[in-house]
Amino acid sequence: MKSLKYLAGYPAETLQQVQALIDAGRLGELLARRYPLGHEVRSDKALFDYTQDLKLRYLRNAEPLNKVCFDAKLKVIQHALGTHTRASRVQGNKLKAKREIRIAGLFKEAPAEFLKMIVVHELAHLKELDHNKAFYQLCQHMEPSYGQLEFDLRLYLTQQDIAAAQEQA
Repeated sequence: MKSLKYLAGYPAETLQQVQALIDAGRLGELLARRYPLGHEVRSDKALFDYTQDLKLRYLRNAEPLNKVCFDAKLKVIQHALGTHTRASRVQGNKLKAKREIRIAGLFKEAPAEFLKMIVVHELAHLKELDHNKAFYQLCQHMEPSYGQLEFDLRLYLTQQDIAAAQEQA
């Protein structure tokens, strides 16, 4: 079950079900049926606007974002799908803080629900730094099906790896 690296930590029964879908060649078909729609968020400006809309709806009092962008190198370099960073710098006698969200470039082509899930995840880090109970409750508040989307995103990444391996073979 080497191809299930994104699903580490899930119960053996779940892994067996996923492996059965892979063996039958039906994982991609299942995901395409479940998530047929893409999205129109293709540029960094569109991503910033999309993220700001969600932030204004759910995290009105959170600190402002200075930058939101797609990052083509993100998945490969940091083994992450999105990052939230804070940079503080001294400007005169004031301390200026900049907040930045970077989303892996693969989300330009991913289904709309997965883009929303990862943006919600990174926005939740504005309030909660750690992946704790409060963090996941906030994610669930912003996207009620967050847990299912996170699991399905892991399936999607698994399918992407399988497709890439088949292209190389």
